[in-house]
Amino acid sequence: MTAANPSVFLLMVNGQVESAQGLEEGISQITSKSQDVRQVLVWNFPIDVTFKSTNPYGWPQIVLSVYGPDVFGNDVVRGYGAVHVPFSPGRHKRTIAMFVPESTSKLQKFTSWFMGRRPEYTDPKVVAQGEGREVTRVRSQGFVTLLFNVVTKDMRKLGYDTGPADTQDIPR
Repeated sequence: MTAANPSVFLLMVNGQVESAQGLEEGISQITSKSQDVRQVLVWNFPIDVTFKSTNPYGWPQIVLSVYGPDVFGNDVVRGYGAVHVPFSPGRHKRTIAMFVPESTSKLQKFTSWFMGRRPEYTDPKVVAQGEGREVTRVRSQGFVTLLFNVVTKDMRKLGYDTGPADTQDIPR
C-alpha cells in the first residue's frame, strides 16, 4: 500500500461525555446533581477511538446507556440515546435526547417498579439501529452533552467529500 493510493481511510475521535440535564442520576461514572440552580450531572467521561474502513457504510455512532439506583437501591435504566459521529473533521458539540422504555399497562408499570425490574433493552444495537423501536413505548428523559474532535485521513483521496466542518463556536 502506497501513500499516494490509499485503500482505507482513518477516522479518529476523541473528546468527552460532558454532562446531562434532566436525568436523575447515573452510574457509568459516579456523579450527583450540581448544587446550583442548573442541577447538572457532570461526568467529563473520556472518549478516544480510531476506526479504519474502506467505505462509510455503517458510519459509527456513540450509544449511551445511563443507569442509576431507584428508591430500593436497584440499578435501573435512566436513559438511552445515540448520535452519529460527525462526518466532517473538526471540533463538535452534540446534545443527545435521552429516552427510557415504558411498560404498556398500569399493572406492568407497578409490578416492574415494585420488583425493581423496569423495562430495558438487552441489546444496545436497538438504540443505534432504530429498527423495531416504533412499537416500543418510550418517555423522554433529559439530555446528554458530548464534546468531541474528529480527525480524518485519506477520505478525500478515496473520493469522499467531507465538506466544511459543521463545528460550533466551542471555547477551548
